Order: sequence, then C-alpha cells, then structure tokens
Amino acid sequence: MHIITRKRLNEFSVRHPETRSALQHWYNEMKRSNFSSFVEVRKVFPAADQVGKLSVFNIGGNKARLVAAIHYNRRRVYIRAVLTHTEYEAGKWKE
Repeated sequence: MHIITRKRLNEFSVRHPETRSALQHWYNEMKRSNFSSFVEVRKVFPAADQVGKLSVFNIGGNKARLVAAIHYNRRRVYIRAVLTHTEYEAGKWKE
C-alpha cells in the first residue's frame, strides 16, 4: 500500500516519542501489505475499527489513534489524523 503522508506520523512521533516504534510498526505493516478489504486489515490489525468511510487504528495500546481513508482499489492509504486518545475522544476529527 502507498501511504500518504508519512509526514503526519513523523510529526506526531516528535511530539509523542513513546509512540515512535508503534507508528513505525504500523507503517511497515501497511507498506508491505496489499489489502483488498477491511476484513483483511482486521486480520493484521485486530483492534482496527471502521467509522463511516474511515479506518481507525489503535496505536501502541491506546497511546494514539490513527485515522485513515483506505482506497483498496488504488492501494492508497490517506492518513487523515494521528491523535492522542484524549484528542480522538473529543471527536473533532469527525468534522
């Protein structure tokens, strides 16, 4: 899968260094995978959830949430937001 954009991961990991290895793991798994559906995503990331058209990943045991739009037909993952658990719960990412 092609990840757009890794910059959001890097910026978040600078502000929250405890998430760096978990974000790197997520990136590596997504990059080498060729998912064709959310069911396949759940096999690799069992804690992932579908929220409308977006996929939400639990990063590092609730340290962060990664919100992405996955276009399976084009093999692209658009990172919408990387948030702390508190920021995610506030719900502003849904706007």
